Amino acid sequence: MNDVVRPAGGPVQGSLPAGALADTVLDRLTTIYPAAGNPFRAQEMVAYMKGVAPFLGVRAPERRALSRTVLDGTPRPTEADCVAIALRCFDLPEREYHYFAVDYLRRHVRRCSSGFLPVARRLVTTVPWWDTVDHLAAHVVGALVAADPSLGDEMDRWIEDEDLWVARTALLHQLRFKEATDADRLFAHCLRRAPDTDFFLRKAIGWALREYARTAPAEVRAFVAANSGRLSPLSVREALKHL
Repeated sequence: MNDVVRPAGGPVQGSLPAGALADTVLDRLTTIYPAAGNPFRAQEMVAYMKGVAPFLGVRAPERRALSRTVLDGTPRPTEADCVAIALRCFDLPEREYHYFAVDYLRRHVRRCSSGFLPVARRLVTTVPWWDTVDHLAAHVVGALVAADPSLGDEMDRWIEDEDLWVARTALLHQLRFKEATDADRLFAHCLRRAPDTDFFLRKAIGWALREYARTAPAEVRAFVAANSGRLSPLSVREALKHL
């Protein structure tokens, strides 16, 4: 992936929601995380992530431990709290704050209604790169669709989107569905973006098929065989990796 071009993206635009819980969390977060930062490690992380965003230099295990300190004694959030915390974290430049928001939403997505989906899209398209988008797709957007299958229609719109990260999210949102996977929708989405030459879309097609193959190997094998001329070699290779 050394030839990957740095993605476009910037801070969340527009006004940011207020809230007492968000105030507490952000005050603690922006005090505790920077104190644990490491400038030399930050440079390494920036390089690894192709310069998508600045980093504080806090590795994942340490960051998760610090997050427990940040959240110690805080109440369970409402949906409004989730919105405020996520958007305010993504408005900060350093990537660790975005990771905190994604982890927080993964933990509390069941407290969010279908109305959270536009917020999830806003996060997907804010400083977009695979490190946040893929977790939002599988654990936040996917959870929302699983709780309200009517949102599948919105995924049909997302797969058509010109923003590759929105389309990638549509491709990956069923990663954790297993037997509940809507195979017709998955296969249709894969074929819809099969002509794309973008690495991230081709990789997502293969990944989505490979994951479904754990549940329905014969169906995936048959789909790939029937569409080998339409799917890219990368997508085919990824889809059949464990078959």
